[in-house]
Amino acid sequence: MFVNVGLSHRTAPVEVREQIAVPKESLPEFLDELVESTGLGEAVILSTCNRFEVYGALPRGAATDAQALSRVSQAIAERIGARSSREVMLSLHRRDGQDALRHLFRVASSLDSLVVGEPQILGQLKEAISTASERGRLGQGLGKAMSRALFVGKRVRSETQIGAGQVSISSMAVDLAVQIFGDLRGTTALLVGAGDMAESAAKLLAKEGAKLLVVNRSRERADKLAAEVSGQPRDWGELNWCLIESDIVIASTSSPTYVVTEAAIKTARKARRGRNLFLIDIAVPRNVDPAIDSYDGVYLYDIDDLEQQVSESMSGRAAEAQRAEAIVESEVAQYQAKTSELSMNPAIVGLRARVRATLNAELERSLGGRLKHLAATDREALLAMVDAATNKICHRPTVRLRALANEARGRDMVEVLTDLFDLPSDLAGEGLASEAGGLPSIQPSEPAEASAVREVRSIAGKSS
Repeated sequence: MFVNVGLSHRTAPVEVREQIAVPKESLPEFLDELVESTGLGEAVILSTCNRFEVYGALPRGAATDAQALSRVSQAIAERIGARSSREVMLSLHRRDGQDALRHLFRVASSLDSLVVGEPQILGQLKEAISTASERGRLGQGLGKAMSRALFVGKRVRSETQIGAGQVSISSMAVDLAVQIFGDLRGTTALLVGAGDMAESAAKLLAKEGAKLLVVNRSRERADKLAAEVSGQPRDWGELNWCLIESDIVIASTSSPTYVVTEAAIKTARKARRGRNLFLIDIAVPRNVDPAIDSYDGVYLYDIDDLEQQVSESMSGRAAEAQRAEAIVESEVAQYQAKTSELSMNPAIVGLRARVRATLNAELERSLGGRLKHLAATDREALLAMVDAATNKICHRPTVRLRALANEARGRDMVEVLTDLFDLPSDLAGEGLASEAGGLPSIQPSEPAEASAVREVRSIAGKSS
């Protein structure tokens, strides 16, 4: 049983998303709490500036999909507290089975990203997989789905031009700055933060000719980034002074509270003597107090305000996005077909074992009685005959079961087979769990898929 619960820029504005944001250092602990409180057998949490999602797989017979979705939703609500849980709960999407799998593949392919085609999502997904593996929360079932998602994401990037050009939140922020100023030469841009998004923005700003200031809590990281883009590093304590110097501010720290405050802007406005200040906040939770947007000469854009730039960037990639969607649909169908067919294996194996055991028992009885005089070669011939008879007896049921794997009648057939041949009672449940969640181990059939499987196993190996 495969489930997905979460929210993203598509279902919730930034002021709601930031309420559910979990600091990176707290994610492993929250993952443990989530698994233990919901009964999930496996789980991966994908947390980015634009989404917070839980992907989970339930152990056989643990709960229904509806119960799992409800429990995960409740765990998220408890995490954020009662004050804002209703607003967040209304924004949560809940998916299971094939819908959850399709969503995972679309996310990995960047089709569900704010900036469609951005390459960062695959790295973020790998990091989420690594965290789950380190905590022992990634097993065979969910690991298989995740490895396939990585394969699908890479296939989309290699077979389409959806990621052509500069496509990222950082690039959208710089595009907005260019749109505002026309020419960034002669402007001063302040980067608040020195992480990956700040680094991407810094390189683009430098290319546009802006003078760069870099402020970060870690001066060492500020020095490193400033050196890469010929900028000037500043101490964190100089942030308010830098606001006076700058024309553009791009904020992208992981701080859970505002780092650019209303009081700081009030002070800076007096010293700026009427010069306009443009702030672009691409962090979640937000770094800049939204109250400053009401001040004259101060213009604040948050991550949701980049939507216009995103729409313009997508106009030239619409056809590529359609091709990517077709790839995702094809991959979902293939994955489900393999999973459904393999869900029949426990019943098929059980049937063959029952038939072979019955024939062998009768043969042993005969070889111990009327046929005890037979030579070793004759006994071997009879054993070969039992194998051949087993294959012939089971051939038609095997073909029929696999043909019905994708139909509702398939599960009925497994239950009937289990009852008629007195097979272990959990075979039917094993098939149903596999069909719903992709739990069996599916051997990769393509070199690229095998590479994705090895990648996930490599992550797990490094974590153990």
